[in-house]
Amino acid sequence: MKELLRTTDPVRLSWLLALLADAGIEGIVLDTHTSILEGSIGAIPRRLMVADEDHAAACRLLRDAGEELGA
Repeated sequence: MKELLRTTDPVRLSWLLALLADAGIEGIVLDTHTSILEGSIGAIPRRLMVADEDHAAACRLLRDAGEELGA
């Protein structure tokens, strides 16, 4: 698994997952439970991950959609 990005924005995360799914790429969100435990302060970002073999295509897709990738 490789990380695409980290975000504390659940709406952005949902949109990115839908974008990946439309392209046939499975995205997995890590740190969801940790983020929920810390409450609503947004201190712990959630990580959007994809399979190693999908990483390059996912990066292109998100960049084409105007997303800046930090990882």
